[in-house]
Amino acid sequence: MKKYIILIPIYNDRESLTKLIENINSEIKDLNSEISVIVINDASSQQIIDQYQNTENINSIEIINMKENRGHARCIASGLKYIFEKKEFDYVIPMDGDGEDRPEEIKNFIELAEQSEDQSITGERIKRSESLFFKFCYQFHKFLTLAFTGQSIKFGNFTCLSKSTVEKMLNEKATWNSFSGSLKKTEKNLLSIPSIRGARYFGPSKMSFFNLLKHSLSIISVFRKTVLIRSALFIIFYILLIKNNASIITSIPLVLLLIMIYSISSLALRENIDELDKSLENIIEIEKVK
Repeated sequence: MKKYIILIPIYNDRESLTKLIENINSEIKDLNSEISVIVINDASSQQIIDQYQNTENINSIEIINMKENRGHARCIASGLKYIFEKKEFDYVIPMDGDGEDRPEEIKNFIELAEQSEDQSITGERIKRSESLFFKFCYQFHKFLTLAFTGQSIKFGNFTCLSKSTVEKMLNEKATWNSFSGSLKKTEKNLLSIPSIRGARYFGPSKMSFFNLLKHSLSIISVFRKTVLIRSALFIIFYILLIKNNASIITSIPLVLLLIMIYSISSLALRENIDELDKSLENIIEIEKVK
């Protein structure tokens, strides 16, 4: 029997976490696998542990409380580090704690994992539940990533990672800054399942346009060598194109590109294998709920 650990990063989403755990318990009841849940509490300012009523199908539940808030990507990276060093497992399933990663798709990951040979699986997003504006921004994010890196990344955190993939990611400094970028860089042979992005259980989305842009640039920064080559070729081509009609207006694309390159370079500085290696030092308490 294979062992699966569901990894949930959380920050001040107590109601959502409670509902998610109960929904996970309901969705995995017919699976012949050992499934545990580990929650990484990213230094929430409120109590996140609740009285979970229905957990009979979940093998164990742990809450890992962190001293300092370090953000979503680093929260997941710390969770992967903890699981790899402290737990016995075959696969890790990272998922958001707000309901947007739908627990009913967990069984699809596990069914495919049972048939594969140590391959990791992504949830390829085929439909989203957000507003029309956010959907437009997300399409822009995908276009930006493809244009700058040549990489088509149609997945987020909701994946099913084999133990060998987790090890590779923990040896890649980009994991400290971008989960999906690091996974795309370290694994070339990924399987996928179709995934529908669900609606949040409670409250509005925390992903603003600025945060989505930062998320996109963080992914792009993982492939910065390709970005620099493509950008240099574009600059040369564009200068040749406008050389006879140069003006302030025609120079705007070049200025925007230089700003983009500067932003990508700045975000790349967040990659840090030493901080990833020491990330478990940020744990203040481990609570075994079940």
